[in-house]
Amino acid sequence: MGYAIHWMIPSIPLPVAFGLAAILSPTDAVAVNALAGRIHLPKSLMHLLEGEALMNDASGLVAFKFATAAAVTGVFSLPKASVSFIVIAIGGLTVGTILASLITGIRYLLRRSGLEDETMHMLIHLLTPFALYLTAEELGLSGILAGVAGGVMHAVERDRSNKVRPRTNELSDNTWSVILFLLNGLVFVILGLQIPDVFSTIFSSPDFNNYEVLGYALIIFVMLIVLRFLWTLAFSRGGKVFGGSKNAEKFSFKILAMTSISGVRGAITLAGAFSIPLFIESGDPFPARSLVIFLAAVIILLSLLSASIVLPLLAKKEGGNHEAEREQMERKGQFKMMKAAIHAVQQAKNETNEAESAAVLTDYSRWIREFRPGSSSQGYRLLPKEEARLRFGALAIECEETRNLLAHGIISKKHADIFLRGLEQLELALSKSSHLWFVILKSATRSLKEMMFKRNENLSYKLSPTDREALRKIKYRTCSAVIEDYEKLCTGSTKNEAMDILNHYQQIKERLSKPYPMAEGFNEGNEEIKRDLHWIAIQAERDEVQRQYEFGEITRDIANGLRRMIRDREASILEQE
Repeated sequence: MGYAIHWMIPSIPLPVAFGLAAILSPTDAVAVNALAGRIHLPKSLMHLLEGEALMNDASGLVAFKFATAAAVTGVFSLPKASVSFIVIAIGGLTVGTILASLITGIRYLLRRSGLEDETMHMLIHLLTPFALYLTAEELGLSGILAGVAGGVMHAVERDRSNKVRPRTNELSDNTWSVILFLLNGLVFVILGLQIPDVFSTIFSSPDFNNYEVLGYALIIFVMLIVLRFLWTLAFSRGGKVFGGSKNAEKFSFKILAMTSISGVRGAITLAGAFSIPLFIESGDPFPARSLVIFLAAVIILLSLLSASIVLPLLAKKEGGNHEAEREQMERKGQFKMMKAAIHAVQQAKNETNEAESAAVLTDYSRWIREFRPGSSSQGYRLLPKEEARLRFGALAIECEETRNLLAHGIISKKHADIFLRGLEQLELALSKSSHLWFVILKSATRSLKEMMFKRNENLSYKLSPTDREALRKIKYRTCSAVIEDYEKLCTGSTKNEAMDILNHYQQIKERLSKPYPMAEGFNEGNEEIKRDLHWIAIQAERDEVQRQYEFGEITRDIANGLRRMIRDREASILEQE
């Protein structure tokens, strides 16, 4: 690539061309992971890309360091550079492995000594990469490769600790997730801030033709894809030559094309391009610095665009068992979602909420037992448009009936406000995105009025049994009003949908007709505790769906469907209260 760039653009010296080629070699695993969440790349390809990014970052930056040094000093010896590269690379890996092992041993001894403070262990986590990098650099070795070796050792230690202490890594996982998000976001903010200056320098310079430099970037990008395709083709067809198995699978053209396109350039390429020095050893400006940064920035954008456009087309499955695979993915996602809820409730269980925890766990255990693989009834169900309209119409009837009861003095204002607030929460839980903003706006308007007129009474859920009995009576009256209205609709064109809603309200009314447990020994706090545990479980379900989507275990439409199922369960819990 270096020779090709120098031949195509003679104004870029050969060492600088090698530097540009070196900095373009690392791929961005973060960008690929973001794409994988909605594209659903094969797991084998994701593992390949993650491993490639781990090593290419280091080797590409070390090669870039040599090329930049040659451009700055004007001195380069291939034999010396080759030996130096091996020494620096192996030495960096060795130092990283030894230091990471020592730090892991220290953390293990600290835990054995009873020092389980997560803040201290998190600080050790954060300082470890700096210690590895700086130590290796002081010894004249590769600090980047030392960091890579340290990351591998950390992964080994993590797998071992997970078997004994499955929750010890939660803090580090969340902290590193935030740090990685901030750092990668910062890199692309810098890219956005610098691109106008870089582009204006090139576009306004009389030394460059605007169309030519854009053409150069496009040609280099195409060469990268072609070279990547040929390299993966060589490995897939001649695996035994590179140490692979004789019976190694020969990948299809589609997989090879996906591997080639998924080599997205990103943060490392950008950071390397901006790290090019302004001047060489003689004091002259670094040759073609602005052009190199311009080409790197355009190639980053081209790789991101091509992956975003082409990968979904290549990853799209055709016919066959696509529907069966989709159903299997949905069932697995639902099962993991409910298991996550059970785990969250078990973690929240203590001496004060044993009975309530048992009740919530019983609910989820029953739902899992009722779960039958292949049963369509257990899948998520999006409300048809007509049924959704009737469902919200029923809620409107409940609101109207509540206001009528308040106007006639049958119920108190306190109970009416609490009940109406509950209906708003129920409406929010049932809402689709098209209806969601209206519900949120209505709820916000209500809260604003309460604040302005100082009518925000104590509407907390710490209710006495008398309060709960009053709310049950309101619900009974509103259910009767809905049933009376919807019985008239059971003969029209919407009779099936109206019948479903009618049955739903009849079941609620039948349950409310039973006496409320106000007897001696009733713990008035248990309903609040049980409700809180239900919300913990619901949030755990949402978190698990998001995790599965981010890791590419489910597609976007399945994730949306599972979230719809969670909202239905949330609505059911609200109605039971």
